[in-house]
Amino acid sequence: MSITYQSDQGIARLTFDRPAKKNAITAEMYEQFVAGLKQASADPAVRAVLVTGAGGTFTAGNDLKDFSNPKFAQPDSPVLSFMQGLATFEKPAVAAVQGMAVGIGVTMLLHCDLVYAADDATFSMPFTNLGLVPEFASTLLLPQIAGRVRAAEKLLLGRPFPAHEAVVMGLANAVLPSAGVLAHAEQVARAFTRLPPGAVRDTKKLLRDGLGSAVKDAIFREASYFGPRLAGAEAREAIAAILEKRAPDFSKVQ
Repeated sequence: MSITYQSDQGIARLTFDRPAKKNAITAEMYEQFVAGLKQASADPAVRAVLVTGAGGTFTAGNDLKDFSNPKFAQPDSPVLSFMQGLATFEKPAVAAVQGMAVGIGVTMLLHCDLVYAADDATFSMPFTNLGLVPEFASTLLLPQIAGRVRAAEKLLLGRPFPAHEAVVMGLANAVLPSAGVLAHAEQVARAFTRLPPGAVRDTKKLLRDGLGSAVKDAIFREASYFGPRLAGAEAREAIAAILEKRAPDFSKVQ
């Protein structure tokens, strides 16, 4: 398995566990993650979920071989099931980010309740670089938390940014030394085991209810662009260039 699920003393840990590939996410891993969320949701002993990555990396985002399949953004795809599962998860979700967080590795943080970043962590959302558009309701949520111009900079240019900027943007709660970030995030997650679970769930629900169905609508609106773009010439050239370890050439792409 490339997603490991461990439950201990009220905390369920979901780990992207494919370090040889920088924890790049496959369709199977999305299915495993959703299964983990369902298991955590159904277990009354679990009070919070901790999301992290193995080997000092959070995740390099989507596996490019899976990514090149146009079915990736269809309504019944594993990735959209993952988005809906995390976006509607009722218990607290805490993330510990080390190393790189790329693409959906960043946008999923918008749906976690608390995010702690290592001082060596880097974030990037290189969707336009890949001939694509952003996903996971990031075009809705990122402008709300970071402001329109900062969100435009990150989503249009796709340039990497450091952990301290993620905090300034409202994407992360705090920056901690890399060696201690996971322990800190686990300590925070464990705090939920000492709080009344119903009150926590209702508070999380109230925090989200202000958006109504906007998040779900944004996820599917973005997917309606993402799918055709994934099958288009720009994405094919960008992905081929990465796999062939060369610079992309968009000069002949309209």
